[in-house]
Amino acid sequence: MVTKLTLEQKKQLFHDGYIVLKGVVSDELVSTAQARIKAAKRGESLAPAEELTDLVNRSSVTPILTEAMGTFDPPSMVHVGVTKQSQPADYFTPLGYREKDLPYFGHGMHAEGLCTMTPPQERWEGTPEEIYQRMIAAGPKGDIGRTADVIGSNTDPLFQDPDMTLSVGSFSAFVIVPLNDQMADGVGQTAVVPGGHRVLEAFYRWQFETAGKVGPEGPGWPRFDTNAENGAGHVYLPDAVQEKLMEMDSETPETTPDGRPWPRPTPIKMEPGDVAITIFQMPHTGTRNQFGTESRKNMIYRIRNKRRQPNHVVTGVSDHPDRGAFGEWLEYEEGNDPWARSKHALTHMWDEWEGMQDVVAGETPNLDPIDFSHVQH
Repeated sequence: MVTKLTLEQKKQLFHDGYIVLKGVVSDELVSTAQARIKAAKRGESLAPAEELTDLVNRSSVTPILTEAMGTFDPPSMVHVGVTKQSQPADYFTPLGYREKDLPYFGHGMHAEGLCTMTPPQERWEGTPEEIYQRMIAAGPKGDIGRTADVIGSNTDPLFQDPDMTLSVGSFSAFVIVPLNDQMADGVGQTAVVPGGHRVLEAFYRWQFETAGKVGPEGPGWPRFDTNAENGAGHVYLPDAVQEKLMEMDSETPETTPDGRPWPRPTPIKMEPGDVAITIFQMPHTGTRNQFGTESRKNMIYRIRNKRRQPNHVVTGVSDHPDRGAFGEWLEYEEGNDPWARSKHALTHMWDEWEGMQDVVAGETPNLDPIDFSHVQH
């Protein structure tokens, strides 16, 4: 039984921001999980199914991640990521473009932990301020104004903190366990930009050093894109980050019909028994399951190093564990500023990876700095 990453694997994780480990989940755990999904009743939530959380809790994933990252709460829930087979479609995605027009199998490249509102399915007209107010009023709580109590249709808060200086939820690591074969192209894989984690962390750090704010509505990152096709697209990655990601690609990026280029993601190709581990800051996306012969089934776990908030339990599904699942305000002991801790984690991404410190110290001096000083505030 594998219990830790090799030195070379840790270096790969450091540089790429993710790693695929082959065959670390047993056939027994995989088949039991597959059977549980197959037996699910219509409308049943499988999020708390023990057969699915066991893919982490009873497999090599737990000792591997504990050694590399540190102690974490065993997942009690899982995001059951099922993507049915489909063809290019005409609806508007949260990016504000028609699904069929987005390149790379309808990608939606994004930073994790952002508030999303249901995208309008017709073009909205108005000033940027009018579009902003209309969008945030479309959340589950209705028109309550610009406040940290606003939550999106995905339950993520508009802002994490009462002072509205942090608009990104965060954790430490993604764990993705596939329950079907995803080795062929175009079968709905999760996709990433290798090395993109460094770009996003550098941007978060520039935002924080510039204004003490991190995420959308901080420096250089408008929340909505009124130039998108529907007039109300989400800015899931700031333009400066997208430009850096495209600079890392030797191929010419593909575009939407308006000529806008988009960063090219790399699909994570896996098969049952494999696992992918990525650092939180990795830009990522789901993709269309256009050529699959079955639904794409990824079990997704959001893991946070226990050091960040020792007195709070992370279930494994929320991307904003500083707040409740539906944006509720949590209690913190005196002197515990959760927003400051999370800002530090976002801008110092390897600090929570306890078993990676020697690699971080050895490899960081060889990296070229990523500069965002040219970006307009």
